[in-house]
Formats: sequence, structure tokens, C-alpha cells
Amino acid sequence: MPDYFSAFEMSPVPVPAVDAVAPEIYRGIYGMPMFVTVPTADLAVSADFWIRGLGFIDLFSVPGRLTHLRRWAFQDVLLVAGEQAVEVPAPSVSFACVLSQVDEIVAACEELLPGCVEGPKQTPWNTVDAEVVTPEKVRVVLTAARPFDHSSPEAKGLAALGIEAPQA
Repeated sequence: MPDYFSAFEMSPVPVPAVDAVAPEIYRGIYGMPMFVTVPTADLAVSADFWIRGLGFIDLFSVPGRLTHLRRWAFQDVLLVAGEQAVEVPAPSVSFACVLSQVDEIVAACEELLPGCVEGPKQTPWNTVDAEVVTPEKVRVVLTAARPFDHSSPEAKGLAALGIEAPQA
């Protein structure tokens, strides 16, 4: 896979470690390379869940129309006034976090909306994931990388695909 190269330095995601520290909430203004737009019938209730449950901040709001939420750099969500989904759709959106945040987010979301969380659980791709269904019926996956063991089955599987994991 010679067309690939390491670009970890441009990501806000810290190196996977049990004691990894999450970056600060990013308050800068930038051209968003990706964002999620979430229609909601109640901006206040939705914003409260995303802020107190999922750890976002209200970067700015246009009352009655829009709330721009953010966690780390490049983790942007636009809550917009509108008709929300009736059922939970199959697609999900994933946001990186660190291991120490998973249980805290799960507890906060369960307190705000009991029964909205599945997990956390370990995945074959070396993460711990918790799936949260928000009040607007958005399937949000919080995903935290586990420390990478170069002798693990996950590492051997990646190597078999031609993907060499970075050395710590």
C-alpha cells in the first residue's frame, strides 16, 4: 500500500493509551471538512442532551433555527429546527474519544435518556465503542482506541493487509 502515509500529526486524536488525555474542546473557527446536520423538533432539548450527555459545547446558536455544537477539532454537529426522524436509521456517525471518557459519557447519557446506550464493548478493530441513540433518533458511536499491541491478532490482521501500525 505505497500510496498511504502517516498523517497522525494532523489529527486531534491522541495516541491510544490507557491514560490518554482528551484534547481540549476546540473553539476556533475553520472551514469544516465534515459535519453532521441533525433536524430536531426541540432545539433546547436536543442541545441539552448533546452538551450534557455527549460532551459537546454550544459553539454558537441562532435562536429557534440552529445550534452549532463542537467537541474536538473536526467534530461538528449542526442541530437545525425541523422534522426529526421517527425511527432510528441504519447509518451512524462516530466521534473519537479517549478510554477514560467512555464510561462518563455512557453514564451521562443514561441519566438524561434511560435506555439510550448500548455498550460499551470491545471491537475487533481495537476500540471500545458505545452506541447512543439521541432524542432526535441519531445513532452516535463514541469510539476510543485501545492501546495497540503489535503482537495482537488485530496487528497481524492489519499487517496481512499491508498496513503497518505506527511504532509508539
